[in-house]
Amino acid sequence: MYKTKAYSAASPTSSLIPTTITRRDPTEHDIQIEILFCGICHSDLHQARNEWSGAMPTVYPCIPGHEIVGRVLQAGTAVKTFKAGDLAAVGCMVDSDRTCTDCLDGLEQFCKNVTLTYNFPDKHLGGVTYGGYSDSIVVDERFVLRIPANINLAGAAPLLCAGITTYSPMRHWGVTKGKKVGVVGLGGLGHMAVKFAHALGAHVVIFTTSANKKEDALRLGANEVVISRNSDEMKKHAGSFDFILDAVSADHDINAYIELLRRDGTITLVGAPEKPLAVAAFGLLFGRRSLSGSPIGGIPETQEMLDFCGKHNITADVEVIPIQKVNEAYDRLLKSDVKYRFSIDMASLRSE
Repeated sequence: MYKTKAYSAASPTSSLIPTTITRRDPTEHDIQIEILFCGICHSDLHQARNEWSGAMPTVYPCIPGHEIVGRVLQAGTAVKTFKAGDLAAVGCMVDSDRTCTDCLDGLEQFCKNVTLTYNFPDKHLGGVTYGGYSDSIVVDERFVLRIPANINLAGAAPLLCAGITTYSPMRHWGVTKGKKVGVVGLGGLGHMAVKFAHALGAHVVIFTTSANKKEDALRLGANEVVISRNSDEMKKHAGSFDFILDAVSADHDINAYIELLRRDGTITLVGAPEKPLAVAAFGLLFGRRSLSGSPIGGIPETQEMLDFCGKHNITADVEVIPIQKVNEAYDRLLKSDVKYRFSIDMASLRSE
């Protein structure tokens, strides 16, 4: 075991502060990674403040962070895919049972025994896993990903969650050239969805309540921008979409978007509203439309996504901050005061 620097929350109401944590020594199948950048996901804030206490209660101290980009410090003797000095990445998962049908299908995100990157039981050291708001991390090679050398590392970090969360459903539901794709909400997830849909060749329409986001939506790759509060603008698109990705976590009228789907169209939720959405059955029945949900992707698909980003030079739009500003970033996140993700420069932790 070895000690490493980190930032942790001690309680639901406390700020994140510097601390020292214990990591396991790498085994023959492990990779030790020096963390260069770690993205801030909204779920980091939820877990640090124990806002998912019903489904996923937080164990303190909590070290968040599951959008990790770094450089290999050392690789175990049995590791064949990485060597010291390589760029590497870690997303939302660090282990699974590897034997169930989901794992064998490369869909580890659905494994009943998945181990998430933080706040999940740690089978090696006891307690819970600690995330990427730290100087280094040790992960089994099967859950370590390759980062294309040509993309910006700070912008690559959010790909490990925001990126795969939006890429995976588009691949699953067949977003390709010639499809008409809607994206509801232009935030951390939505801006990645626009970039992916555009790169996949779709005709992309952004739905937003903010008229001042139109210019940015077009810059990101949208072909059209619809102000969702304008009923006339919405009606113009009735029955025309092959696929809609709904990235909104606030309460909203899902039926207005269901009506925009063509026959056999699908709307997929990647946002998670606190209250259940009211769904009118007839909107689905007429047109054989589907309402679905999607989390992150599995390890093979996440690697596919990263390779796709390398080919198309796609990264998240980020504001890079030092770790010392993480609490300020959390406050700004609540106000949607970031375009479009925060990425922590972890060199700032090593300078303390």
